[in-house]
Amino acid sequence: MAYDPDTTAVIVVDMQNGFCHPDGSLYAEPSEAAIDPVTDLVARAHDAGARVVYTRDVHPPEQFDDTHYYDEFDRWGEHVVEGSWDAELVDDLDVRPDDHVVEKHTYDAFYRTELEGYLDARGVDDLLICGTLANVCVLHTAGSAGLRDYRPVVVSDALGYISEDHREYAVDHADWLFGETTDLDTVSFAVE
Repeated sequence: MAYDPDTTAVIVVDMQNGFCHPDGSLYAEPSEAAIDPVTDLVARAHDAGARVVYTRDVHPPEQFDDTHYYDEFDRWGEHVVEGSWDAELVDDLDVRPDDHVVEKHTYDAFYRTELEGYLDARGVDDLLICGTLANVCVLHTAGSAGLRDYRPVVVSDALGYISEDHREYAVDHADWLFGETTDLDTVSFAVE
């Protein structure tokens, strides 16, 4: 099926130095390997005139100081701290002036961000979701999109992960519960 570029956005989740660069605080080799397929998908979207949204996971140093339960620094260690090189998008991405960058502070790119308003204001209904980590921020963002009545489509071979079983879980869960999955070979845009 061809996606309508007027109503489709590519959501690139957390392709940041901290996750995708060998010197990053939470580097995983499959996240670095996802850079090429992600840039391929983004290039197709740019060529077709579809919107591209990048998310950046960013944590102020004091974010978890007074939390009751949710503490990513406790679970993962300090990572992608606000203002750090770790938190920047990797240089290999083709981020253009017309692309939108969403700064988020949790696994879910919709939680307390302007993402929903941005998409709604532009008539976007379908989301092609890629990035890292498959079973964490990608899955939570896709699930949240489905609950908001967007059509989340996880691009299964444009995902970063820690272990292959995490990627498989995320793809299977997305397909079964709230969305769809596809791979790069089947993604095309209906261009007039």
